Amino acid sequence: MIGWLRHQKHALTAALHRLRAQPVATLLTALAMGVAISLPSGLYLGLGHLGRLAGEVPAQPEISVFLDAGVSAAQKQIIAARLKQPDIAEARYVPKDEAMAMLSASQDLADITAGLTQNPLPDAWVVRPQASSREELARVADDLGKLPGVAETHLDSRWADRLQAALAFGRTGVWLLAGLFAIALIAISGNAIRVQVLVRRDEIHVSRLIGATDRYIRRPFLYVGSLQGLLGGLAAGGVLAVAGGILRAPVERLAGLYGSAFHLLPPTGIEIAAVLGLTTLFGWLGAWLSVTRALQQVEATR
Repeated sequence: MIGWLRHQKHALTAALHRLRAQPVATLLTALAMGVAISLPSGLYLGLGHLGRLAGEVPAQPEISVFLDAGVSAAQKQIIAARLKQPDIAEARYVPKDEAMAMLSASQDLADITAGLTQNPLPDAWVVRPQASSREELARVADDLGKLPGVAETHLDSRWADRLQAALAFGRTGVWLLAGLFAIALIAISGNAIRVQVLVRRDEIHVSRLIGATDRYIRRPFLYVGSLQGLLGGLAAGGVLAVAGGILRAPVERLAGLYGSAFHLLPPTGIEIAAVLGLTTLFGWLGAWLSVTRALQQVEATR
């Protein structure tokens, strides 16, 4: 065990020495990896913010039940009794005078409502069902629409369905994009390691002559690839931090215009650890593929 740890320490030290010996190449490789991983990471964080913004809106859809203009008192009692059944979580009666007052208070509609000689709005109920599935909501809305005295029902969950579908599509696109950029990371790391293997071809020949195994020869290169991946993840974090700093003020200003306190949040510790872990893994994988193939080529040229 002690010997194995000694070998690992020696390989890690050799990898650090190789990276320090080529600071410009190391920096450029890390920046290339950072830019590549920052795009899917930024899109993932953006979708997370959109999901959080959507979560601030009441998730339970509501059904607007509009009454006929000539609805009788008996019909109103039937509707009120129906809305007290267990499948209704909450029901709020909105008289047409209250609805008109709310419209008149709106700055955008004040001029329009001021010119009306009579109130064109109907009395209505705003209903929040117990059900959450699309099928159950449609069933409740259809049931309420068949009550006597009900002119029309409106289920306002379509926008929420579209938003969730768009977010799901966006998440799928992010994972697809992340997979493509993961291949790019492996290629970047593999190309950098391949150059180092070819430069040290004579050194590898000598190591094999004195009995070094492929595993022993490969180990420093794997550490180099892993460290390059880690540096790429740190570079991606820097890119995202700069982008977040630039976008924070405009986003908060835009949210303020809509009366929202929404603001950008930094990535969580788990998200940061996941990005660093994945970039390190991709760097290691690229190094393993490249050095294994390069060693085979070196062996074939002996």
